[in-house]
Amino acid sequence: MSFAWAKQYEPKTAFTKWMDEKLPLPRLVYSAVGAGYPVPRNLNYMWNFGVLAGFFLVLQIVTGVVLAMHYASNTEVAFAQTEHIMRNVNYGWLMRYAHANGASFFFIVIYLHIFRGFYYSSYKAPREMIWLLGVVIFLLMMATAFMGYVLPWGQMSFWGAKVITGLFGAIPLVGESLQTWLVGGFAPGNSALNRFFSLHFLLPFVIAGVVILHIWALHIPGSSNPTGVEVKKESDTVPFHPYYTAKDGFGLGVILVLFAFMVFFLPNTLGHPDNYIEANPLSTPALIVPEWYFYPFYAILRAFTGDLALFGVTIIPAKLLGVIAMFASILVWFFLPWLDKSPVRSGQYRPLFKKFFWFGLIPCMLALFYLGGAKPEEPYIIFSQIATAYYFLHFLVILPIVSQIEIPTPLPFSITESVLGKDDDGAAQPAE
Repeated sequence: MSFAWAKQYEPKTAFTKWMDEKLPLPRLVYSAVGAGYPVPRNLNYMWNFGVLAGFFLVLQIVTGVVLAMHYASNTEVAFAQTEHIMRNVNYGWLMRYAHANGASFFFIVIYLHIFRGFYYSSYKAPREMIWLLGVVIFLLMMATAFMGYVLPWGQMSFWGAKVITGLFGAIPLVGESLQTWLVGGFAPGNSALNRFFSLHFLLPFVIAGVVILHIWALHIPGSSNPTGVEVKKESDTVPFHPYYTAKDGFGLGVILVLFAFMVFFLPNTLGHPDNYIEANPLSTPALIVPEWYFYPFYAILRAFTGDLALFGVTIIPAKLLGVIAMFASILVWFFLPWLDKSPVRSGQYRPLFKKFFWFGLIPCMLALFYLGGAKPEEPYIIFSQIATAYYFLHFLVILPIVSQIEIPTPLPFSITESVLGKDDDGAAQPAE
């Protein structure tokens, strides 16, 4: 984003002038997150989650590198090595708890970031590429988190890997070969653990690269805002620093207090107790579940209990239907910029959309979070099927229809008016 009123970087000392000529890194930082980056003046705390996600990504990389120094990706010793890190490595317990809970907090802020995007239609033009890269980041996060869940080689690690990699076996013709190639055998073992460890170490750096592209794409059209009205003049913006660095700093301080409380007082609350039992291929846990942040998609996977048949002939087996639906539940997000045709971005000015969001999509997602961790029995199965049906109905049917038929409420004339109730000249402006 380029504004005529944006402050330009001016090096003050001989060293900074020399640096600006040879490697203009200070200029880049100044333009990206400093006073040279104007942002809408009306951003609320829902715009904090991008910065918080960046913090937890860095935390995961740093703690992950330290843990990798003491970990051995061998099924014979992986479980014992994890306990060695906890008991014998200086502050190893802190590194592991920070890494494990950091993953949960990373997903918490990302989910909030995504649902803020849903509500304020952050996927609409001209920000489609920002949204698409964000969905790619989420998919990479899920792959990284799944592989990390396998590394402690506890009961849930092994059986979770067996169930999830087994899904590839449902793919017609190539499924079994693909599954064998993925795990390096007919069941998760030493080959699978080595591969998952390598990819778990590599993918966070890939995520960091896509995050850079995500931020780069953001700086072209500029940040969205709660009104959805585009920046029109200088008074609509404030410099990112110090205004939003202070606001983001406050938000970071709040979430760090919560994070520290979890790490020091409730470190295992978000984990599964069966993962403190060493993996045993001959002993199946009573309930096999992934980490909590996979629950909605796991619930969608398990919602399909019957084959798709025609005249008594099975066309698509139930297992394959579940796999297709699970992946489709995320892939549908790629098409939101074209499914939602409303000319208004912000849900604040879309009364019908707001009702379906707060009383439809949000309860549906909360139900899927709960059902994904429940036992695969009635009445949970039928509830999962209802929630899954509504989930796809919301994005593929309700959202396109609502965007065409609803009558939005009047928008403010400018961002300044939305904040002050009047424009620069002191007079209230008519809404568009």
